[in-house]
Amino acid sequence: MKNFDTRVYSISDFAEWDRTKLLDISPDFQRRSVWSEKAKSYLIDTIIRGKPIPKLLITQDLKAHRNVRVVVDGQQRLRAILGFIDGDFKISSAHNKEFARKTFSQLPEEVMNSFLKYEIGVDLLYDVPYGDLLDIFARINTYTVKLNKQEQLNAKYLGYFKGNAYKLGYRYVDYFVNSKVITKAQVSRMGEAELASDLLVSILDGIQSNKNVESFYKSFEDEEGELPTACDNFDTVMSFIGEIYPPEELANTNWSRVQLFYTLFTSIAYGLSYIDEIDGVARPKINKKTIGKVRVRLDEISDRFDQYTHKGDASSNVPKEYEDFITHTRRATTDSAARLSRAKFVCTELKGI
Repeated sequence: MKNFDTRVYSISDFAEWDRTKLLDISPDFQRRSVWSEKAKSYLIDTIIRGKPIPKLLITQDLKAHRNVRVVVDGQQRLRAILGFIDGDFKISSAHNKEFARKTFSQLPEEVMNSFLKYEIGVDLLYDVPYGDLLDIFARINTYTVKLNKQEQLNAKYLGYFKGNAYKLGYRYVDYFVNSKVITKAQVSRMGEAELASDLLVSILDGIQSNKNVESFYKSFEDEEGELPTACDNFDTVMSFIGEIYPPEELANTNWSRVQLFYTLFTSIAYGLSYIDEIDGVARPKINKKTIGKVRVRLDEISDRFDQYTHKGDASSNVPKEYEDFITHTRRATTDSAARLSRAKFVCTELKGI
């Protein structure tokens, strides 16, 4: 039988309960607060932007004829919210440039009011014995899915690289999905963020293994560096790709294979001089006037790829350069050597357009 109600309370409600000693954030079965200042800032920015946060789970105890709300799940979220109101930390510029380095009291009055009016969903338990509370808390912390690599990065980092890479992923997720570069199932596990992070690294530091991505999350955790320029260049590359291939048309080519989309992206970026020079490879002429010619050459590469792999294995008549290209599309596809080899091939094929 259901023994909880779903309700909504404003942040000002929680602040009032905390001020009047009617809120117990740290029952003995809760973990201690372990959130970093960046994690707290990220939550505050979420609230300021009016985006939803997960529900809290609380119960009520009658103590000295007063109802005390006990937090079963959501301690760290509430600690961050109440700590921000008390001036314990500032908003990070990595999360919100407009209110960077401001405490709650330094925000414009209308922003402070909106913050206090922000409503949080709550499941309110009632008449629950202590043993059942322990059981509920254990169950909440049992039903979790093992995090994949990108989800681990999402949990670990909250700085400038994550913020910019995720914005790019959100901006182009429709293109990625409609062109079949990634699936909606992959998006549900942060596939668009993974792809955008990988592509952004190529703009920042050239073609390389995706194993190096975490080092960029770490390097740009506290400093923005050249990220704004890199993101502008990312947008320009995607603009050219979108003009060459509308998403539904890209989906009908081999460039929709994620490893080949990486090659398409880095080849266009190389032609636009956004990636450092590759030894012995001339930069293809990528501009508004050459888009049609680039499309023709890319279609030809995709068609010949199908021709040479039609029966599953390359025939003896496959030119050596295509044989190598096909091999590096099938094996160790995210290694630096394979990625660089594919980019060299494509850029060479685009030469003279």
